[in-house]
Amino acid sequence: MSDASFYAMLRSRLLAEAERPALELPSGRRLTRADLDRTAGRYATVLRERGARAGDRVAFQVEKSPEALILYLACLRAGVIAVPMNPAYQAAEVGHILGDAEPAIYVADPRWAETFGRGIPAVLTLDRDGRGSLPEAARSAVEASPVAATPGDLAAMLYTSGTTGRPKGAPLSHANLASNASVLVEAWEITDRDVLLHALPIFHAHGLFVAAHTALLAGATMLWLARFDVGEVLRLLPRATVMMGVPTFYTRLLDEPGFDREACRGMRLFVSGSAPLLAETWHAFERRTGHRILERYGMSEILMHTGNPLHGERRPGTVGVPFRGSAVRIVDEADRDLPAGAVGQVLVRGPNVFAGYWRREGRGGEDFVDGWFRTGDLGKLSADGYLTLVGRAKDLIISGGLNVYPSEVEAVIDELPGVVESAVIGLPHRDLGEAVTAVVRLAAGGEPADEPTVIAHCKQRLAGYKVPKRVLFVAELPRNSMGKVQKKLLRESYTDLYQGVAR
Repeated sequence: MSDASFYAMLRSRLLAEAERPALELPSGRRLTRADLDRTAGRYATVLRERGARAGDRVAFQVEKSPEALILYLACLRAGVIAVPMNPAYQAAEVGHILGDAEPAIYVADPRWAETFGRGIPAVLTLDRDGRGSLPEAARSAVEASPVAATPGDLAAMLYTSGTTGRPKGAPLSHANLASNASVLVEAWEITDRDVLLHALPIFHAHGLFVAAHTALLAGATMLWLARFDVGEVLRLLPRATVMMGVPTFYTRLLDEPGFDREACRGMRLFVSGSAPLLAETWHAFERRTGHRILERYGMSEILMHTGNPLHGERRPGTVGVPFRGSAVRIVDEADRDLPAGAVGQVLVRGPNVFAGYWRREGRGGEDFVDGWFRTGDLGKLSADGYLTLVGRAKDLIISGGLNVYPSEVEAVIDELPGVVESAVIGLPHRDLGEAVTAVVRLAAGGEPADEPTVIAHCKQRLAGYKVPKRVLFVAELPRNSMGKVQKKLLRESYTDLYQGVAR
C-alpha cells in the first residue's frame, strides 16, 4: 500500500534541489530544504524516545520560530497528531486543551512548561530563539525514518470555539491536509520561483496550513518573520512575490506613507483571510498599489474552501467561489436549499472537510447534515456562485483573525463581584475587523465595578486577543420574549463605537 502521509508528499519537494533555501530570517539565518528534513528527522526521534507513538497527540505551545515549524514537521514524520496551541493562552485555557487532547508530550516555552505541563507523561521545552531541551536532545539524535500513513489517519488537530464556548478539537487527516495544500498551490499558481513573506502565527490554520503548507509543497522560499512588524514587512516586500495576511496587516500597511506601488514592485499576489476584509480596505489597497487583494474563506474544520479567482473577477465583499473539489450550499432552518441571493446557513462538503470533532462520536448529526458540514456562518450565493458571508449564527467574534467565543469571556466577567450578567459582542473595527466589547449589568447597590477592573480581571484569565477593548455598563440588557439577550440590538446600538479608532 502506498504511503499517504502528508509528510511524504512534502518530503518529495524538500529533497528536490535540497540545498535551496526554505526559510530566510531577518537576521540573515537561512535554512535549506535539507535542513528542514534532517532536523525534523532528529526531532521525530526525540518524540519517539519520549514515548510518543503513531496516533498519540503532541501538543506544543511555543513562540514562532524555525524550530517550531520543524517540530510540526517532525510530528507529521513521526505519525503523531500535532496539536498547535496559542502561546497567549492562560492556565484555564491550556488546562482545558491538555485535559481534552491528553497528549503524550507537551512542548512549551520554558516559562510555561513546569506550570502547565503537570500530569503530562513527557514535557520538553523550546523557546523563541530555538533553544530548549527538545533541540538539545535532537543534536545527538539520529534521523527517524518517516512513518507511513493511510489517507484517513489523523495528522493535526486545532482547537476551535464551539457552541458552549469551550474549545473543541478539530482533527484533520493526512488526506485533508494534502488535498487542500495541492488545491491551493494549483489555484494560486505557487511555484519554486515564489518568495512568500510569512508574518502570520503558526498555531493557526492560516499561517500553518495555508501559508507554510503551500510554500513547502511548491518549493517556494519563505521570508520568516516572528510576528507582523510593519517596518520589517515594508523592508522585505521588494524581495517577495506573495504575501498572506489578515485584514489587520493590510490596514496597517495602508497607514504607512512608504507603502506604494514601488514597495510592491515584485509582488504578484496578496491573500487575505481569517476575518472579513472591508470593501473600503480592498478599494484603498487597489488605489495605492494597483493590486486587488484575493480574499478567501476557510476555518479550522474545513481548511480553505472558497476563494476569489487568481485570474478573473475578484469581488470585494465576497469570499469567492468553491475551490476544485469543494462545494457550498445555502439552506434555511429546515435544511432546504435556498435560491441565489437568499441568506441562510452555509453548508460545505469536500475532501478538505474534517470528519467530526474530537471525541464527539455519535453527535455528528449536530454538525453535519447528509455529509454536509454546518459551518455556523450565514451567507448567500450569487447566481454565478460567489459566496458572501453576512454573519455568524453562533455569534463567534473574529478579532485580528483569531476566534473569540463570547460565552467564554462572559463567564470570566460574571465572576466579578457586583456583576449580574454580561453580554460580549464584536463591533466593527478598522484594524481588527471586529473588536471584543463587553456590555455589563451591575447589581443595584452592589459592589461597584469599573472598566479598568473588568479589563484587568480578563487579562489575568484570558489570552490578550479575547480581552474586551471596551466595557460598557447598562441598567438592563435588551431581551426578546423568551428572555434571551438580543445581541443583534447591542451590536446595532454600539456599531460606531470604534469609528475612527485605528488600533
